[in-house]
Amino acid sequence: MFGVALVLSMIGLALALKEIPVGTGYAIWVGIGAVGTALYGMAVLGEPVTAARLLCLVAIVGGVVGLKFLH
Repeated sequence: MFGVALVLSMIGLALALKEIPVGTGYAIWVGIGAVGTALYGMAVLGEPVTAARLLCLVAIVGGVVGLKFLH
């Protein structure tokens, strides 16, 4: 399952890089992975959900959105 997700993720990154600069595309790709992993950990693995963690995740999403609109 992990291998399939990795391949699909790389294909998605490659397709995105046809439309946006590599720095922006990579930042978005990493941001999605980081936020998704953190949310998975909190929702499925029982990691603590704190206001500080959620605020940091919102900051990551805000930065990614900003990069997308400012490229």
